[in-house]
Amino acid sequence: MAANRFTRGRLRRLAEVQPEHGLVLSVFFNLDPSEFATPAARSTEVNSVVTAAAHEVDAAEDLEADERQALRHDVERVREVLKSSDVASGGTHGLAVFACEPADLLEVVRLPHPIESRALVDRQPCVEPLVRSGSGERWCVLLVNRRTARIFVGEADGLEEVDKIEGDTHRQHDQGGWSQANYARSVEQEKLNHLGRALATLFTRFKRHPFDQLVVGAPDELVAEVEEHLHPYLRARLAGRIGIDVENSSAGAVRAAAAEVVDRHVAAVERQALDRMAQGIGRGDRGVSGPEAVMAALEQARVEILLVAEEFDAPELDEALEKAIRQSAEVLVVRHHEDLVMHSGIGAVLRF
Repeated sequence: MAANRFTRGRLRRLAEVQPEHGLVLSVFFNLDPSEFATPAARSTEVNSVVTAAAHEVDAAEDLEADERQALRHDVERVREVLKSSDVASGGTHGLAVFACEPADLLEVVRLPHPIESRALVDRQPCVEPLVRSGSGERWCVLLVNRRTARIFVGEADGLEEVDKIEGDTHRQHDQGGWSQANYARSVEQEKLNHLGRALATLFTRFKRHPFDQLVVGAPDELVAEVEEHLHPYLRARLAGRIGIDVENSSAGAVRAAAAEVVDRHVAAVERQALDRMAQGIGRGDRGVSGPEAVMAALEQARVEILLVAEEFDAPELDEALEKAIRQSAEVLVVRHHEDLVMHSGIGAVLRF
């Protein structure tokens, strides 16, 4: 059993699960703290959804006796694994659990955002709710001033503090002459040493646990210097800046401040992909739209980016998402632009 955050690699591995025998139970739990703030409330919700999963198994048609029995066992496996852990630990606001005893599958995916509670039985894991819930990109926020550096990592709405580096930079004083000049040089060197330690810590964390995008928060007089000294790998991931109290801001305040940068980044990514699709359609080569054309391109493994409108809901959706994920195509749920309205809600940028 694995219990981890949602990532694109995990999504692909789940989409590739196709048991030779038996069915997969997919169960989703909403743990929104605004609705389920206490352990008792969360426990009640979990029990309710697991009970609904048991009813789903009992109501499933055309099952062989051993398939139904395996699914009933999977329901109990889900119940037990959730009973043995704090379901809301680490800022978890939603859970997805996938179980299939014949395929030796029991996987828990923690989400930093709420998700609709429900249970489904099918031939493979239901990954569509995970795709709609977010991009799975890992973000990092570096807050740094002359005295302190703090590093936050996670999905955009699940950022948590993972490192804090304290410097020993002296404050300026009012002595003059050579003493003042020497002291100024000492203060400047201590600042550089502190920045060096902070950026080295950041890069070490990146090498061990890579992230996709970086946000920097620093005083105006320091921010350009911080960005200039970033390792090139990190500078390439720089998505924007935030203005925030470096030393005293809570994780919630950091998430809120970073949200605008995240929103601009996501909108820009969507815009670029939509423009590529439109250009490809115009040339008649690397862009298609509409369910029929997109499904044909997926059958030919030609899709580089699958674009789906947030409101799109059609019989082809689950199959399209599964094919795209198994082919390592990027999947974008478009939330900031209306371009897909004229394309029946779905389109694609093609590899060839």
